[in-house]
Amino acid sequence: MQDQSDTAPEAEIDDRPLWTSLRRGFRGRCPHCGRGRLLHSYLKVQDRCATCGEVYRHHRADDGPAYLTILFVGHLIAPLLLVVFEIYRPDPMVLFSIFAVGCLALSLYLLPRLKGAVVAFQWARRMHGFENAT
Repeated sequence: MQDQSDTAPEAEIDDRPLWTSLRRGFRGRCPHCGRGRLLHSYLKVQDRCATCGEVYRHHRADDGPAYLTILFVGHLIAPLLLVVFEIYRPDPMVLFSIFAVGCLALSLYLLPRLKGAVVAFQWARRMHGFENAT
């Protein structure tokens, strides 16, 4: 017969669904309730959710969102750059201009969304101070 204390950590982790939290964080919403805003400016995380009161000030996103942005943008733009160059052979300055604007736009779009997803991941997995939060 299994002791209840053995299953308690599993129950704690399961009460915070990872994929739901990641979707909410990517949309810039509270990973707990899905209604409050996670970010109060471009990259600044709220101290707490205005709707449910979840505390975020102890998150540790650090360089994770920037690294993920570089990873995603690089893996999307590099093959596209090669295909466009091989098929159309545009003037190098035209190619540079189009892809520089594309990289910048995609990076600016993804960075706050990935920061929200990283904070939501930490919340869902009870990392960096989120283990004691409700």
